[in-house]
Amino acid sequence: MWQKLLEWDRDAFIYLNSLGIESYDSFWSIVTHIGTWIPLFMLFIIILFQKFPNREATLRVWTALGLLIFVLSLTYITKISVARLRPNNTEEINTLIRILHSPTDYSFFSGHASSSFSLTILMYLFLRKKTIWALLFFVWPVLFALSRIYVGVHYPSDIIVGAMVGICCGVLFYKLYNKFISPYSRSGHPE
Repeated sequence: MWQKLLEWDRDAFIYLNSLGIESYDSFWSIVTHIGTWIPLFMLFIIILFQKFPNREATLRVWTALGLLIFVLSLTYITKISVARLRPNNTEEINTLIRILHSPTDYSFFSGHASSSFSLTILMYLFLRKKTIWALLFFVWPVLFALSRIYVGVHYPSDIIVGAMVGICCGVLFYKLYNKFISPYSRSGHPE
């Protein structure tokens, strides 16, 4: 059963990766780079400070930073524990796929998916009652995660599990914020 799932994952990756079109390579290479998304992170901070009093916004920013540290640590520990080779480093398929990036660390689960989905779900939960555009935040993690298949460095299961871990961690930190931090913010009332 487990072997069948891994085969399906590999075959799905090869198929999805092969859908890439060379004229879009530069777009997906830019999308997959973390630096491309720094303006979005800045936008999150600006919106928090526009919609909440300074103390409350600051506590929300610190909560987001704590979440990122937690998720990236969890991702790193999982990657070295599972030690699954990335598709671009797997000899049986790396000649069959399009490779635009060649990281040498492990694959399972995607740090891009876990970190982007965790931060997005937290920002969505913080801001959903403050801005009608909050659902648009999810364009970022979807593009960011899908780019990892396009550039040849993650299997679909890496992305799916990373997204699920990210969503769960984002919800957890939102609940922790409301229970332990929100009572000490200026407004003092949990959402």
